[in-house]
Amino acid sequence: MNNSVFNEELLEKSNIIGVHFSVEQMEQFYKYMNLLIEWNEKMNLTAIIEPEEIIQKHFIDSLTILNRIENNKTVVDVGTGAGFPGIPLSIMNPTLKITLVDSLNKRLVFLQEVINQLGLKNVELVHARAEDFGQNRKYREKFDVATSRAVANLSTLSEYLIPLVKVGGKCICMKAANATEEIDQAKKAISVLCGAISKVDEFCLPQSDIGRTIIEIKKEKSTPNKYPRKAGLPSKEPIK
Repeated sequence: MNNSVFNEELLEKSNIIGVHFSVEQMEQFYKYMNLLIEWNEKMNLTAIIEPEEIIQKHFIDSLTILNRIENNKTVVDVGTGAGFPGIPLSIMNPTLKITLVDSLNKRLVFLQEVINQLGLKNVELVHARAEDFGQNRKYREKFDVATSRAVANLSTLSEYLIPLVKVGGKCICMKAANATEEIDQAKKAISVLCGAISKVDEFCLPQSDIGRTIIEIKKEKSTPNKYPRKAGLPSKEPIK
């Protein structure tokens, strides 16, 4: 896909969700797409490799949470994978201080290349499992916003995210359509971790029938020190 076709496609879809780009930002997204396609040939970063799908299912999907995060906030993206939603957020809002966490070092090598090529100054990379990261005093309860996309069921995800957020901060959980049952099953975990669901929004990505659910969880008080539990337990034995 050439640059002008890419720009048209990105602008058309982003206008629908109320996101507007500078010329430089569009160039950064175009570079990002090409790096993703190039590096995906040597390591498994994503199953989505068609340009139109990358725009819709990675870039636009990530940007559906952009307007939920105020300027100058600290944001952590847990299980960032190929950088979603963290890299698109960092491109669009340079005032954010974004930490990307992943357990696979090879993904972080790719992300470092993206950061260098795109000239991003507001991104830190951390190689860690979510459970260990949440018990690290340097990071625990230090972020205004924690987010994650396509990482785990909501009970498990809450145990990864809520301990990282300051009291009064929020978690933004990005899920597929029809998440009602998953939300119901996670209510006990969210409560135990000292969070409360503040907002649930269901919608489709622009010009598609691809359903999405965004769940916002407010941190009401400090999470008990025992959470997150040791690596593997939150996914094997979610809080019930």
